[in-house]
Amino acid sequence: MNSLPSISSVAFLIADPTRAAMLLALLDGRARPAGELAYAAGITAQTASAHLSKMLEGGLLLCEKEGRHRYYRLAGPHVAQALESLAVIRPSIRRKPLSRLAKDLHMARCCYDHLAGQLGVAVTQALVLRGFLVPAEEKRYDVTSAGARWFEAMGIDMPALKPTRRGIARQCLDWTERSHHLAGPLGVQFMATLCASGWLRRSKSSRLIRVTPQGWAGFKEQLGIDSQSVACSSPT
Repeated sequence: MNSLPSISSVAFLIADPTRAAMLLALLDGRARPAGELAYAAGITAQTASAHLSKMLEGGLLLCEKEGRHRYYRLAGPHVAQALESLAVIRPSIRRKPLSRLAKDLHMARCCYDHLAGQLGVAVTQALVLRGFLVPAEEKRYDVTSAGARWFEAMGIDMPALKPTRRGIARQCLDWTERSHHLAGPLGVQFMATLCASGWLRRSKSSRLIRVTPQGWAGFKEQLGIDSQSVACSSPT
């Protein structure tokens, strides 16, 4: 069976700058109303509606109804993974200096439902260095017995995690750092636990993640990383 027509149609949907902006606004895994997505893309609500319909038909989005309101979200982690992978491909062109928000997003952000950016990569590298995670085939991470004990001590119920076909831990290529961060069920629960413990705070309006003073102290104690070392570890 020829898969080229499917690839080309999905590529066409993502290639439009307006639709790409709306998709990127949904990368934190949350559902958002059409008006908010229209604002993110800088278009009218009527124009946004047409774009959303195309992406729904193309399988990129799902729509949830709450009363008279409709909320849109990515169709699943596979869409988020595709977007992040495409974002890694960057042409060699001169770029304007990053804005304050862009720099903050590079430092720490949501990648659909797990931690990404400089912090996400640094944390993952520290987990590998300490022998808690071991890179495996098919872009997986194996969790060692020491790692399972560490995650349990952090407040994660490891036996309760339901593995996907790639297990409970997956390598996700970070589009700004061009290195891997932790994804999969363990990555999702890890970020949720860090937020619940007060180490991280999610922005209500974007994918931005803020690290609290308590969080930096915890990362330093548990993994030996701080804000300065995280920022310096980013590739140019």
